This record gives sequence, structure tokens and C-alpha cells, in this order.
Amino acid sequence: MRKIFRFVVFFLLGGLALGTGLFFALAMYYRNSFPVNTWINGVYCTGRTVEEVNEELGKAQEDISFCLVDAEGGSWDIPLSAADIRPDYTAELKKYLKQNASFYWLKNLEEPVSSQLLPGKYAMDEGKLREYFEALPFVMAEGEREEGVHIRRTGDGYDLQDDNSGHLNREKAYLYLKECISRGQTDIKIEEGGCYEDLPDSAEDKRQRRIWAQICEFTDRCSRIRYDMGAETVEISPGTAASFLEAEPGGGCPALDSAGLITVSETAVREWVENLASQYDTWGTEREFEATRGETVTVKYVTYGTQLDAEAEYAYLMGTLTGGQESAETMPHIPAYIHEGYARGLDDIGDTYIEIDMTEQRMYYYADGELTLETDVVTGNTGRRMGTPQGINFVYAKQRNRTLRGADYASFVKYWMPVKGNVGIHDASWRSKFGGQIYKSNGSHGCINTPSDVMSQLYELAEVGTPVIMFY
Repeated sequence: MRKIFRFVVFFLLGGLALGTGLFFALAMYYRNSFPVNTWINGVYCTGRTVEEVNEELGKAQEDISFCLVDAEGGSWDIPLSAADIRPDYTAELKKYLKQNASFYWLKNLEEPVSSQLLPGKYAMDEGKLREYFEALPFVMAEGEREEGVHIRRTGDGYDLQDDNSGHLNREKAYLYLKECISRGQTDIKIEEGGCYEDLPDSAEDKRQRRIWAQICEFTDRCSRIRYDMGAETVEISPGTAASFLEAEPGGGCPALDSAGLITVSETAVREWVENLASQYDTWGTEREFEATRGETVTVKYVTYGTQLDAEAEYAYLMGTLTGGQESAETMPHIPAYIHEGYARGLDDIGDTYIEIDMTEQRMYYYADGELTLETDVVTGNTGRRMGTPQGINFVYAKQRNRTLRGADYASFVKYWMPVKGNVGIHDASWRSKFGGQIYKSNGSHGCINTPSDVMSQLYELAEVGTPVIMFY
């Protein structure tokens, strides 16, 4: 029995020693290799070294890329293949082994252990990365960029081209890119790395900036000038403001006087005023008019029309532009006129007027675009060459109860509205019929004879200054 007992004891002790030895052997083995049932990021790691697992994990991330964003918002992809960029899990894998291998591997026998690790850094071929970076379009453009501050004339006025501000420091940008890739930052905004710098101004650059400050002040002053033309408002754009300044030969920059100040071109200001007048002046011109009868007729401005006082406006504008007069406080500016229409604007007849169609022998009164009154009339006797003259005129007076006199007549009227010399609109109580062809043989001496009841209404409606359009 003792022999059997000793045998069993020796056998158990030998088995224990063998098991312990095996345990310690595996523990020592798993100090450098991953234990049984270990999965990291979906990769089976059992028995593999840190270097082997690191390579396998790197292959699983080949589809990612880095995105570089420049100051203008342009995006530039940098794939892993561009510079042999590869994730490096070495530090994390070693830490994992220290915490989970060695004497702790037995717990892996119970069930598989699955873990997720992030790479501690990214390795790369720095030479290839620099080559790829230098070939990016925005980096190449930076290498061709000019330096200095320049004032340029464009179609919209003057512009300051500041080539001293926001220069890309390519070396700093490359190092920042490398640093971001190394730590695995996939979205890289180069501006956040402080990679853009301003270059110091030269003496000429400072001079250009002083001129630009004057241009800005002048353009701002011009922007506050608004011409109230009635139906329209005319403002001075930056392009127009630029045209007001004397320019150096070539027109690239404003000319300066002996004190170093920009100067206003009298010729350019006068041309602008004359152009404004050409758009709005109607005095003595002809225009197309849509007659109520449905036809377009051509009528000449006779006693009515618009004519700007160009000299007064030139003096006003020059004074305002050179700072000799107030500008913003007196806006909007209503221009001075030699002749001013009842309505102001490109359409100086407006939508309140009297229309006399001498072919139809009809008179119409429009108020605010609405036909308010219409009637048959009798105009000048064309058979006796006393036809009512055509043209655009206006009511220049209103009188009650007066006697109209001529070489062979004296006619009392209750309502008298002269429109051109002795030609006017009035009631004609001596007539019982109006319209038709009466005017050809029994017309007036040139006036517009109107039924008394209608004339009393028109007299109350029409104001002095109301346009009167007369045509056949």
C-alpha cells in the first residue's frame, strides 16, 4: 500500500510539476504572442507576434484616405498609397499584450475575446508625402503667386490686390500635414495649423494702401449720393465713382496731386451729368404715345417737357464729390430743372393727363392711369386753316368767367384752361353738337370746344401743369 501511495503521490506531484511547467512555458510564450481565442478589430491574432498582427490590421484599413482643406475651402484627397501611409498599432498591441497575455491567457479558454484598437500613429514615406504635397494645385499656385500690394482698375471700379496677405508657408504646411497624418487625423484644415502668413509691406505697398484708403472714402461718399428723378432713383455705382477720378497713364491707378491726394476729373463729371440729362430731357423732342383709339402716334414736345439744368447739376456734383457740399444729409437730391414736367421720370407725361384726339374729335382725361372722363369735342376749323396745333403742351392757367377775344369774335366762357398761347380748352354754350366732322367746316379758331357739363367737371379735375397731348 505504501508503494502504491508513494507512486500516486509521485505521479500527482509529477503531473503538477509538468502542468506548472507547461503553464509557465505558455505564459512565457504569450509574452510575445497573442493568446488563444484572441480577436482584434476582426483579425484572428492567436499565436501571432505584435509585428504580424500590426501588418494584418494595417491591411484592413487600406480603404481610408486623408482630406486636406485649404484656406479657400478646396478639398484635396491624400490616399494611403500616395506616401505609403500605413497605420501603426505597435504601441497599442504591446499594451494589450501586457494587460491580457502572460498569466492571464487561461481566461481566453472560456470564450473568444474580441477587442477594438485604434492605431497609435500612422507611419509614412516622408519623401513621397512631400512630393505629393508639393504637386497639389493650391500649393503649386502658391509658388507662382506674386508679392506686393497693387490697385487694379476693373469693370466694377477699383480693387485692391493684396498679395502680401495670407501666403502659405509651404514648409510649415507640410510639417503640419505630416503631424496630422501621423496622429490619424483624416480631416485636415491647413488654416488651423497657422500655415498662412502675411508678408511685410514695402514702402510702395504702404503707398498703395494709402491710395486705397482714399478710394474707399471717395467711393463711400459717392454711394450716398442719390438722385431723385421722380419715378426712378439714380445712384452712383463703384464703377461710376472710379470713372470720376483722374487716372494715371494706362488707367491702372488713380492719379495723385502734389499733396498725394486723388483728384476728381471735371471732364468725367460733366460727361456723367450730360448723360443723365440725355436720358431724362424731353424738351423739344418727339415721343411715341399710345392713343386711346388703339394706335401709336408720334407727338412732339412743344410747351411741355423736361430739361435738366446741366450746369447747376455739374456744380452740385463737383461740390459734393470734392467734399465742398454736404451729401448724405441732403439726400435724396432733386435735380435743378430749366423745364420741369408735371410728372418726373423717364415718362414725364405720367399717368395723369388730358388726351385730345383731333381725328376722332374726342377728349379723354386720365387720372392715375384710370380713364375718368371722356367726351366729344370740336377743335380748330381745318377748312379755314385754323386747325388746332399738334403737340405735347400743358394747362398753364385756369380762369373762370372770361371773354375770349379775337379779330372777329368775342366769346364768353365759364371755364378757361389755356394750353398753348391763345389755344385752350373751354366750354362752348353756343354749340348744340360736338364730335364728328364739324371741325372741318365749322370748327373753332383753334381752341378745344367742350360741352359745358363736361367742362365743369374737367375744370375741377385738372390742375395747372397737367400735360395735354394733342394729335390727329
